[in-house]
Amino acid sequence: MNTRDDIDDSSAPLVEHLIELRNRLIWSIAAFVVAMIVVFPFAKTILGFLLKPIEEAMRDLGNPNPVMQYTAPQELLFTYFHISVVGGLALAFPVIAYQLWRFVAPGLYRSEKQAFLPFLIASPVLFLAGAGFAQYIVTPLAMRFFLGFADLPSMVSAALLQLQGLPAETATGSATGDGIAIVFQGKVDQTLDISLKLIMAFGLCFQMPVLLTLMGKAGLASSAGLAGMRRYAIVIMMLVSALVTPPDVMSMMILFSAIYPLYEVSIFLIRRMEKRREAELRAEGLWDEEEDAATDPAGTKS
Repeated sequence: MNTRDDIDDSSAPLVEHLIELRNRLIWSIAAFVVAMIVVFPFAKTILGFLLKPIEEAMRDLGNPNPVMQYTAPQELLFTYFHISVVGGLALAFPVIAYQLWRFVAPGLYRSEKQAFLPFLIASPVLFLAGAGFAQYIVTPLAMRFFLGFADLPSMVSAALLQLQGLPAETATGSATGDGIAIVFQGKVDQTLDISLKLIMAFGLCFQMPVLLTLMGKAGLASSAGLAGMRRYAIVIMMLVSALVTPPDVMSMMILFSAIYPLYEVSIFLIRRMEKRREAELRAEGLWDEEEDAATDPAGTKS
């Protein structure tokens, strides 16, 4: 009988946690659905904003009236649904993060809450910084590169003909009327997909300082360890940049150039935490030079 009571007592907290988790999930899903419904009427405006980089690129390349097309009756509607899902997730993120915090916070000490809260605030800020960097800098450069590349063979042919003393018009066939016109007719869903991929890639990669600093706070990473792994980290960042960006070297190098400094910032932040911890232990008289230097990353001088 005692065994049965022990089992019932031990299972009660688990059941309570599962009920709490269910309630938090219900609130999160409800917030997401409501946010998605709120975003849907503005999907066309958001689509225009996301397509602004390619519109400006097309205007800069001589197209005064840029046009995007869809080739299936349901394609534009599904594109609006796609935007409402992504926008709804972004709009509902504060509620989802709050529900996550309320579920996790009771199991944390006061000091742990104070340490975790700045990271919870920094994460969306860094994501927005990465998304803005992608929308206003990377995507316009990528669109100009891709669209401008279409005229590269003609430009090279014209330059070679000019070197030979021939009229450059014959390179494109405009002088004789021969040849076929090759023009860009972009699809809405495919162009939107490129923009969203760049936004998500940069937004997630900008989370690196939060992730590494949390690992340093938990003792899973050290500044000396990250500095020693720098060469391998560079290779990994290059591979990630190649996988999450469109298949061009420029976007890959821009993403790598953006996230590598964040890696160095992470090392700097972890080193500051280690030095602060060492100072606190020294002030309390708990610092052991030999033991802590061997086992604690803060004992490693740099």
